[in-house]
Amino acid sequence: MKKIVMHQLQTLLAVSLAAMLLSANSSARDLPDFTVLAEQNSPAVVNISTQQKSQLSRSVPEGFSMPEMPEGSPFNELFKHFFGEGMEEFGERESQSLGSGLVISPDGYILTNHHVVSDADEIQVRFSDRRTYDAKVIGSDKGSDVALIKIEANDLPTVKIGKSSELKVGEWVLAIGSPFGFDHTVPAGIVSAKGRSLPSENYVPFIQTDVAINPGNSGGPLINLEGEVIGVNSQIYSRTGGFMGLSFAIPIELAMNVADQLRETGKVSRGYLGVLIQDVDRNLAESFGLSQPYGALVSRVMSGSPADKAGVAVGDVILAFNGKKLLNSSQLPPLVGTTRIEEQATLRILRDGKERDIPVKVGRLPDDDGEEISSVPAEAQPDQIEQLGLAVIDIDAQVREELGLEGSGGALVGDVQAGPAKDAGLRRGDIVTMFDGTDVKSAKHLRQLIDAAEDKRTVAVLVRRGDSPLFMALRLKD
Repeated sequence: MKKIVMHQLQTLLAVSLAAMLLSANSSARDLPDFTVLAEQNSPAVVNISTQQKSQLSRSVPEGFSMPEMPEGSPFNELFKHFFGEGMEEFGERESQSLGSGLVISPDGYILTNHHVVSDADEIQVRFSDRRTYDAKVIGSDKGSDVALIKIEANDLPTVKIGKSSELKVGEWVLAIGSPFGFDHTVPAGIVSAKGRSLPSENYVPFIQTDVAINPGNSGGPLINLEGEVIGVNSQIYSRTGGFMGLSFAIPIELAMNVADQLRETGKVSRGYLGVLIQDVDRNLAESFGLSQPYGALVSRVMSGSPADKAGVAVGDVILAFNGKKLLNSSQLPPLVGTTRIEEQATLRILRDGKERDIPVKVGRLPDDDGEEISSVPAEAQPDQIEQLGLAVIDIDAQVREELGLEGSGGALVGDVQAGPAKDAGLRRGDIVTMFDGTDVKSAKHLRQLIDAAEDKRTVAVLVRRGDSPLFMALRLKD
């Protein structure tokens, strides 16, 4: 009996072990094989090295002479770095940077990042077979971090361009680049998110991945399992300078659009509405009658801009652009920026609690304007609005001139104490220009508007801070 039980246990153990091995083999077979993708694309991915020459002033202390050091001593390089050789007072220092690029045409056009080649005096391109070429910049666009360079060569291998719009979150992708100068390194990962907006970038809806990207990968391709380039690696989020699991790539459609413009004209033209916008938070959503926070709140409309001509007004909430719903305001700039100049677009807006569609002809993005800084005249005597913890000042002609203000109206914030105004984010020096959809004419008028809104829980207040308009949600009662 005991022998039978032992035999049964051994049989059961063998069956279980076989099942585990089969399961492991099946899982291994389910994982993507990147070898073919790497072999196919590596010949069209290049290492880019640049040199920048800058004047270096060498300050040598009076009476100082270079100490004699043993040959090969690391201190030799240290003293040369700080004081130079031969007691020279001025010299030239060369700095190098490394990046990657992808060949997009057989006649030598290469796509990379703006920050890889910006300010470069010399650019060298090296292929996987060690061929090296000098390159020149055809055009470079800081706004999208895309650059187009050219080498004199023919019959070059090229990458296959795909569509980032068809990417799905969780999809496998791989990158090819030269992190820290290690040529043609191939890390892989998945798409973590799409349409990411970064604080320093207004016109790029980034692809976020967990692919191990490091310095030197910039400008290299992000490739899907079909072997198609769907992005250009551009940035990482890091507290150490190295990879921390957050990498960002420029969608290939946007990068190719910029490259085409750079090739044709040497510069990039972007779509323009002429509005300043901000996010709609929970309190602002409540004040505008929205069931949830979404959209782009218009805080300023530029005079004579496409939005102005179309009838867009301060206080409108842009809910969608050409049918695409805006979950937050950062989605609008890349949508407008990639729209063709003079193209007719449709804005879905919320105004006075009602939705409506407004047609607008997209214009060309002009140069940026400068900013102003508001201050409160020392001799001004603020009027207290105690229920809000707010003190405001009428803006007379002299104050308006000192602040560089045009037109009339508004109430200057002279002081903010603990209370609803401070909780909303109002600061000394802000100018209250609109309260609950009504233009503020004076400090007295603001008092009247506040009294008339006592039955409301939350109202939207538009202030001017420097040259920037900003909506705030002012909670009148809890």
